Amino acid sequence: MGKDEKEAALHERTSDHTHTTPLLGSEKSSIAIDVPKYADEFSSLPPSEAKILREQVVVPDMTSSFFQMFRYATATDKFLYLIATISGILEGTAKPLMTLVFGYITQTFTDYYRFDPFNQGMYYNGTYAGQYFNGTYPISNGTTYNCMETYSSSNVSKDYHECSSEFMSMYISPDEFQRRVNNFALFFVAIGLGDIILSYIEMSVFIGRGDVLSSRIRENYLRATLKQNIGYFDKLGSGEITTRISADTLLIQDAISEKVGFIVSNVTTFFAAFALGFALSYRLTFIMLSVAAFILTTFFISSGKMTKYYKLALGGVSTGGTLAEEVLSSVRNVQAFGIQDRLAMKYDKFLAISQKWALRAGIAAGAMTGTMWLGVFANDSLAFWQGSRFLARDELTVSSVITILMAMVQGTYAISNISPHVRSITNGMAAASKIFQTIDRVSVVDSSMESGKRLENVLGDIELRDIKFIYPSRPNVTILEHFNLTIPAGKTVALVGASGSGKSTIVGLLERFYLPLAGHIFLDGVDLSEINIKWLRSTIALVSQEPTLFGCSVYENVAHGLIGTPYENVSPAEKRELVIEACKQANAMGFIDTLPEGLDTNVGERGFLMSGGQKQRIAIARAIVGNPKILLLDEATSALDTKSEGVVQEALDRASKNRTTIVIAHRLSTIKDADCIVVMRKGTILEMGSHNELLAKHGEYYDLVEAQRIHKQKEEMIEAMQNSHAGSSNSSDSDSMSDSMSSTLDEKASLQKSSDASYDKDTDALLGLSKTKTGKSVSSAAIPHSVRDEESARSKYGFFETIGFLVKLSGPENHFNVVGAIFSGILGLSYPALGLFYGRCIEALRSYPQDTEFMLSEISYFAGLFFMLSVVAFLSSVISLSLFAFAGQKLVRRIRLMTLRQMLRQDISYFDRDENTVGSLTSTLSRDAQAIEGLSGTTLGQLLSSAMIVVSSVTLAIVIAWNLGLVTTACVPLLLSAGFYRFYILAQFQRKAQQSSEGTASYACEATSAIRTVAALTREEDVMQHYHSELQRQLEKGRGTVHFSAFLYGVAQGMVYLIMALTFWYGSRFLLTREYTLLQFYVTFMAVVFGSQSAGIMFSYASDLGKAYQATQNIKQLLELKPQIDTWSDEGDIPQNVRGEVEFKNVHFRYPTRPQVPVLRGLNLTIKPGQYVALVGSSGCGKSTTIGLIESFYTPLAGQIMLDGRDISLFNINEYRKQIALVSQEPTLYAGSIKENVQLGTTEPVTDEQIYAVCQQANIHDFIMSLPDGYDTLCGSKGALLSGGQKQRIAIARALIRQPKILLLDEATSALDSESEKVVQAALDAAAKGRTTIAVAHRLSTIQKADVIFVFENGKVLESGTHQELLANKSKYYELVQMQALEATA
Repeated sequence: MGKDEKEAALHERTSDHTHTTPLLGSEKSSIAIDVPKYADEFSSLPPSEAKILREQVVVPDMTSSFFQMFRYATATDKFLYLIATISGILEGTAKPLMTLVFGYITQTFTDYYRFDPFNQGMYYNGTYAGQYFNGTYPISNGTTYNCMETYSSSNVSKDYHECSSEFMSMYISPDEFQRRVNNFALFFVAIGLGDIILSYIEMSVFIGRGDVLSSRIRENYLRATLKQNIGYFDKLGSGEITTRISADTLLIQDAISEKVGFIVSNVTTFFAAFALGFALSYRLTFIMLSVAAFILTTFFISSGKMTKYYKLALGGVSTGGTLAEEVLSSVRNVQAFGIQDRLAMKYDKFLAISQKWALRAGIAAGAMTGTMWLGVFANDSLAFWQGSRFLARDELTVSSVITILMAMVQGTYAISNISPHVRSITNGMAAASKIFQTIDRVSVVDSSMESGKRLENVLGDIELRDIKFIYPSRPNVTILEHFNLTIPAGKTVALVGASGSGKSTIVGLLERFYLPLAGHIFLDGVDLSEINIKWLRSTIALVSQEPTLFGCSVYENVAHGLIGTPYENVSPAEKRELVIEACKQANAMGFIDTLPEGLDTNVGERGFLMSGGQKQRIAIARAIVGNPKILLLDEATSALDTKSEGVVQEALDRASKNRTTIVIAHRLSTIKDADCIVVMRKGTILEMGSHNELLAKHGEYYDLVEAQRIHKQKEEMIEAMQNSHAGSSNSSDSDSMSDSMSSTLDEKASLQKSSDASYDKDTDALLGLSKTKTGKSVSSAAIPHSVRDEESARSKYGFFETIGFLVKLSGPENHFNVVGAIFSGILGLSYPALGLFYGRCIEALRSYPQDTEFMLSEISYFAGLFFMLSVVAFLSSVISLSLFAFAGQKLVRRIRLMTLRQMLRQDISYFDRDENTVGSLTSTLSRDAQAIEGLSGTTLGQLLSSAMIVVSSVTLAIVIAWNLGLVTTACVPLLLSAGFYRFYILAQFQRKAQQSSEGTASYACEATSAIRTVAALTREEDVMQHYHSELQRQLEKGRGTVHFSAFLYGVAQGMVYLIMALTFWYGSRFLLTREYTLLQFYVTFMAVVFGSQSAGIMFSYASDLGKAYQATQNIKQLLELKPQIDTWSDEGDIPQNVRGEVEFKNVHFRYPTRPQVPVLRGLNLTIKPGQYVALVGSSGCGKSTTIGLIESFYTPLAGQIMLDGRDISLFNINEYRKQIALVSQEPTLYAGSIKENVQLGTTEPVTDEQIYAVCQQANIHDFIMSLPDGYDTLCGSKGALLSGGQKQRIAIARALIRQPKILLLDEATSALDSESEKVVQAALDAAAKGRTTIAVAHRLSTIQKADVIFVFENGKVLESGTHQELLANKSKYYELVQMQALEATA
């Protein structure tokens, strides 16, 4: 691999054992995505261990066949599909049947036209010879002649036929002629009506069953995903799952819906046409079979290439989807660091992969379609040329030649029509391969299995014996080795130690998220591998470090803890009592009672409407509600403020009684009462014992405690400070403050009732305004205004406005589109040319049998023109479709990139809305661009050429024979109207279906992104039931539209034959009177009728058009959204010589999603340059909101936020945020190497030495260097391959490399163990020098050295001062400190 090629690689290799799958250029190209090859990855391990790890992550490759996509069809489905297929077959035979009638009617026309009753002659050698026969013969003046006398009216050859034989049998009287035409016209009517009924049955079943089966595939895919072992998800992002379930299942739905109907009917037409041909003349049909063989060979080669290329293209899209999901789920972090464009460009690299392969697939489709056209017109050439020779030898009749010709044309044309539909099939098969890989994957830990023991009486004895463990995603790092631990029943055991020491790993092993490589884990003496997984997990309750809630009510979230327990099926009243009791135990009822709907209040997607502490308390209530035998607390109180922690810890202590409890904690105050404390480091146990025993040893645990100890103040200092503040604080004040502390304001969601009694009535007085002016006018004036703006942005767009927008969007490629359209136009002109050539050939056939030489000469000439036409059509098709494919893929890539960038441009409030969940946005990103892709390439070429066929054919018909042309043309709008109305109906249906599918995709994304929580709660079946009901509701809503749409399709199909009937019937009147010649009639007929047939094909793409139209409107709506805080704006001042002074002046704020409840109520605080300031207080008091406002994530409703004395709204947002670095409570890393993640902290180029320096400051350098790949080690999706503490330290390093003037630490050390926290805190203290630092903290030991500590209460500053001053106040801060004191228990 060359230097340039290495730079183009999208992932750095993580080991030497990497298999490369190329996704750009040729298959041997150097530009590639690295895909782990598990056999190589685990090759350094013993075979037995490698086998265990490989089984947890490997997804076997598979290729899905067409029939595998129907694997979930029931007997009823198969019966309906059989009926639809039979209908499709019968509908497909209509065209060959039509050719038979067409041949007979052409024979009638030519026989009738051989004799000219007005000139009493017959056509011979290009002239008319007057020849009278036995009997009377009418002439134009009404007289009759006796034909017994034979004479010649002109000089003709003596070699003429006797009147008594052949010519008398050929003669057709006008009455007989009209009778025959009328009968044939009725045949056309019958065929047309039959086609309407059959097409309706066919389409209604195929579309309806396609919806049903795709829903089942979605359901089974989600079910299969939820039962996979957790190691599988370490290699797979939830964004990829969302892409599969929203976009890829739509591809499968396309492949098993109406596209199958189109292919069935067209393939039937092909075979029926050849069967008819063989029945009439096997020799002529065999000759023409060569063209069909050529078409089919090209077809299969091209479709194979298309499948291969589309599969590779989908790989790029789905991998990019995972990155997009990561980015959208951490949008606050993305905006804070200003890395929107950098991450978007990273996403664009994956789009480039998809574009390259999709373009190749498009070119293959163009070659295939071009070959079809070549075959169609070459067929005409060959049929007329060879058929005329058989006719000359009296081996065939005119009707046989024309029937075989038309049948071959219909057959080859039918094959040419299926090429775009075959593309849909191949796309669906490629998507099905990916989806069925997951569905068919056998999970080594399958939670859906019913096998395994279920213990009758669980005591809770746990033993880990000689355990060895390695994460499947990091096979080069051993986590546990020869690990032994016994946990007696009913005891509380705490695990403490540095990040990465293996504490959370033990929890994962007990939950059977992973498999140990060696050793055994026992529960009451029974090996966990022998116990039923679902039963085991229902016996264990887990509260994780980062609590995960689901997008439903508080009550439903807590009730999830009852799944699998004896209480699962109790009455609703009993269940509600259990939930309420659990919430009380978890100290959650206090804030729940203040919510607008109490327990029934929705918590938002992933609980975003709740503060961290509130989420944690709901999670604890969920854990204890089912009275589990074993309780696992993985940093269960890390997100709680000190007061809540004290109460919740007391509740957990009570809950731990009589049950086995394993606690993982960094905050040692929470585990000092544990029966046994296990101190771990690097997968081994250093020491064990009680809190007092370990303190007495003065060992590792003692050092950990000392690192967290808050230094006690001397009594005399406290007394002195207390005396100096005696005037400002008394016991009653203290009591009132303590009471007020119990009233929590939900900072994130602001869900309190608007009549909350704790609302500070003095807020408005502080502003010098009345309550009406501040509390109502400012908010109510601003909020409705924003709502109105939003509503106007959602207005619908007109048809031409939407199309104009799409044309504008594809502007850079419009010159390719113009050239493509020109060649499509040339292709479209082929039908009028066909009509002219066809009419001349029919004219030539009329000279048979009198002047065979003239007939052969004429037809040979026009056969050559037919072949020339086939070459022109081939070149036009290949060129136009290749150009459209190129322009289309460029457009799709641009739309995806623009959509992501526009999403990242929006205000944070945009992402707070219910409809803009991460799953919904990821789904939109994938689906809308894909829908527009369905309108490009082959489809667009077919649409434009069909439009040109209609226009040029109608024009030619009116010019050649205006009477007949006008009548037949008048029918075309009826056909077009049926097709267009179907398009309109489908567009409306797509709009509604999209809203429903967004909801289901979002729900699936939420479940899979929280897979550990779902698995721990054994919620898999509960998730599936909800998902199933949503899909069923969606299906019910769409049934009526499906039937109506199918009926309109049937009308559009059958109307072609009705137009034929009218044309022959009406046209025969002009032929009867010789007003029009055969040439005029057939030019008009071929142009208009086949033109209208082409128009019918155009609207077979109505479904694709509907999707593309709706998708274009969605994209237009999104791209026109302009955020209030616009990161694309160049307006605003650039901060100069920033000192870092921050001031809040009477700031009022409410979250846009909950405008009825105030969060900040006149906040005033001043932070001087270089100060280290801490914000403390109960969960939901406004601390994190303050950080968000400093970052300018939101705009305050009233008041000002100042930087160096200037309102921050005056600054350019990007330049302003460059002065700030944020380290959030929940660290966010992105897929890529550790080095890449640190580099995201700054837009400036940085050296490796600078990266090493900040990582040393963050105490992560040594750990990184211990990894096999060092700084090139991959972090995994969302940093999944690293522990919480490791992720946090990398996030701190990323902030430090930014060299900010203002450092924001929102619980920056909450995920760190005590040892790391001490070092990192020292580093942060050093980093704070020379810059303003604002820290939000619950762990008060981290901020005791702060210059100023602001204590928040209900959106205002309750008190402020240094650590010692606030202790002396003996107010709220003093109370918080006392709760965290670490004293040896007596």
